[in-house]
Amino acid sequence: MREYIPDSNIYTVDALYYQEQLASIHIIRDGDRLSIIDTGTQFSVPQLKTAIDALGLSFDNVDYIILTHIHLDHAGGASSLMALCSNAELVVHPKGARHMIDPSKLVAGAMAVYGDTEFNRLYGTIGKIDPSRVIQPQDGETLPWKTRPLTFIDTPGHANHHHCIIEHESNAIFTGDTLGIGYRALRSEGHAFVMPTTTPVQFNPEALHHSIDKVMEYNPDTLYLTHYSALTPNQRMISGLHEQIDDFVMLTQQAAEGDEASFETRLASSITEYLVRRCSNELPTVDKTVIDKWIGLDANLNAQGLAFWWQRKHAA
Repeated sequence: MREYIPDSNIYTVDALYYQEQLASIHIIRDGDRLSIIDTGTQFSVPQLKTAIDALGLSFDNVDYIILTHIHLDHAGGASSLMALCSNAELVVHPKGARHMIDPSKLVAGAMAVYGDTEFNRLYGTIGKIDPSRVIQPQDGETLPWKTRPLTFIDTPGHANHHHCIIEHESNAIFTGDTLGIGYRALRSEGHAFVMPTTTPVQFNPEALHHSIDKVMEYNPDTLYLTHYSALTPNQRMISGLHEQIDDFVMLTQQAAEGDEASFETRLASSITEYLVRRCSNELPTVDKTVIDKWIGLDANLNAQGLAFWWQRKHAA
């Protein structure tokens, strides 16, 4: 699947990660040159090839493979793509670069969570990337690519190794997970339900509030979310993200007041109920079974991240 906003020369490709319309890859075109933002996994490469072929171009036309951060639904396909895109350089946050150059710790950590079988099913093989092909932009640095310069801004809160990318030509920002998750199924009548993502292990509510405001100071016309695709931002959406972050913190504090052994289970239940209720209120015409399905994809992961943050914050 490929889609685009007319005249933008920015294309959304479905990574087909886990299911359709869950994770996207974005392609920016400038003449006969391409930049790719986020990669999906190794198994996303065929979808990306089909999209590039449809543009009359090939992997040889790719100058940059850019990662918003190194979580594997965003970066798991980087080594496979770098092997295919012989002219490309990898652009990655300085705090994440070493894990792309040598992914052994990243892979070991993910395998500990998923188990070997599930890891291999979701992500396949993740190889090393030659450090001479890796660019690590600093906060505020601009990459002067063709006629479409790209500026990188440090945006921690979801992950310490996260930056967002400003594409000045179309006044768009590629937000990774900093501006939350806005699935296509949870949009109706011009409104999108967008929720924060607090997955383990680096959630920081204060930093995330700041990063959201930092992005919006640029007054973007379009946000390109990895989960999922283009959104036109508005004050209701941004205020809602801030409110939800604060409510997540409150729900975590409430869940922590009970039995420690069932803390994460209580929190997951509270987060799920809260998000379903809020989404249903914002999207009254969307069937509740649809809301339950899509909220359920992230509620437990959000609870894990919140529980980890709380326990680390209150560790003796």
